[in-house]
Amino acid sequence: MGEIRNFRPGNHDEPPPHSGMPRRLAAIIVGDIASYSRMMQADEEGTHARVKRIERDIIQPSIIEHHGSLVKTTGDGFIAVFDSPVEAVRCSIVIQQNLVGRNASIPKHSRLEYRIGVNLGDVIVEPDDIYGDGVNIATRIEGIAQPGQVYISGAIYEQIKHKIVCGYESLGDRKVKNITDPVRVYRVLPDADAVGKTRSRRENVLLFLLITALLVIAGYVLWYVLVQHRSQVGQQAAAPPIAAPLASPTPQSVPSLPSPAAPAPQAAPAASPLPTTVPPPAASPSPSPASSPSVTPVREPEMIAIRGGSFAMGSNDDPTERPVHQVTIKPFSIGKYPVTVQEWNECAAAKACGFTATGKDDAPVSNVSWTDAQQYVAWLAQATKKPYRLPSEAEWEYAARGGTQTKYWWGDKLQPGMAGCKDCGELAAEQPAKVGSFKPNPFGLYDMGGGIDQWVADCWHRTYQGAPSDGSAWTSPDCGSHVLRSGSWKNDARYVRPSNRGGYDTGVRYPTHGFRIALSP
Repeated sequence: MGEIRNFRPGNHDEPPPHSGMPRRLAAIIVGDIASYSRMMQADEEGTHARVKRIERDIIQPSIIEHHGSLVKTTGDGFIAVFDSPVEAVRCSIVIQQNLVGRNASIPKHSRLEYRIGVNLGDVIVEPDDIYGDGVNIATRIEGIAQPGQVYISGAIYEQIKHKIVCGYESLGDRKVKNITDPVRVYRVLPDADAVGKTRSRRENVLLFLLITALLVIAGYVLWYVLVQHRSQVGQQAAAPPIAAPLASPTPQSVPSLPSPAAPAPQAAPAASPLPTTVPPPAASPSPSPASSPSVTPVREPEMIAIRGGSFAMGSNDDPTERPVHQVTIKPFSIGKYPVTVQEWNECAAAKACGFTATGKDDAPVSNVSWTDAQQYVAWLAQATKKPYRLPSEAEWEYAARGGTQTKYWWGDKLQPGMAGCKDCGELAAEQPAKVGSFKPNPFGLYDMGGGIDQWVADCWHRTYQGAPSDGSAWTSPDCGSHVLRSGSWKNDARYVRPSNRGGYDTGVRYPTHGFRIALSP
């Protein structure tokens, strides 16, 4: 992670080819602030200071985090280039979502909202700028974008449509200034669940009419059944009481005399709504606790108790893992496996988690943001009345090491078949293996390296300078990104090390991100 830099292609020690005007294919982001002139007129110094803070706190770090290069800032905007269209769009989404959080407490008329356009095209590269139709199209797309939105070209869409978990709304072909051919434009919907929100108004109207028609039919059927039921009840009520049959009815005008040997018959009772031979139904007794319907118990992830102790946290393999420092851990419990799809979907079924996960039940849940993970632990804690939570970064590393201080928990050399990563000896996969597919570490924990990236409770800090030594989570109320551990099936073996760490935006979902839970004693 370095300082933001102007884009310099190729080897800086060699003169650029083609008379100083090299070309390259690049993904270009162009962003600018809506209503910038109005806000500058109202508060020039204040607006300028706010823009610079956004560039420093959000735009520049996001570009670096997604492996891009800032070409230049333009007062009210910026231009950046990326080798990867996927990273360019992810960066754009992260910038917009971070701005949503920053603008939440600001009146709408005072918000700094960016419009962002992204295009893939051939560009001319100079030491401090880029030129060409690729840039022009990105600029024109940004110009038609709505504040707070990311619009992309069809060229970008074709590259990312199956690679980023989000939705897209086609806006059709647009004729843009100074570009000969129309440009296909899409609006990016960061939440994959938002795909369903892109129906046209006509589709929504048809759906509404269909639902209304079904409700009317259902209402008519219910009315018909009730009318028939009442008719049957009325017929039963009007019927004479069912009595024991008489051998021969006696006319009222000629009363019969009783036989001296037989007792006089009782007078017939008056007609009653209920037949005399059928007793009225008794009142239903209140259900006892034993007879109440059983409530399905919440599935609690299997936990492993970890004894407390001290260890040297971090390593000298990467600047973010320094300084190595001594940490004391209190006893706690941690999930034997990462949280699975089945466990997550129980929370989703209870309407406590934000989406329903796809995949096999025994696979680790993925595409989870830190905020999503917090929803799950809050639901589980409330449902079980136990203090479930995310582990701290120190607790996670202590558990992952399993009492060892080697590069990996099994030793200093990579061994095939010990973890799920792209060069760990297994064939590359499109999804993580089911939990528990590899050997457990000495603490009996599975997948503490590879498989799925795992969120922890701590805010992201670039180094351990100032980190707590008591094993608690290093947090602050306003942190916009949190720590990830373990590495995933898409990463190489460097990420499998117990000391490896990274950070990602708090509210953004990513396909390789999952989590496991912890429990205080």
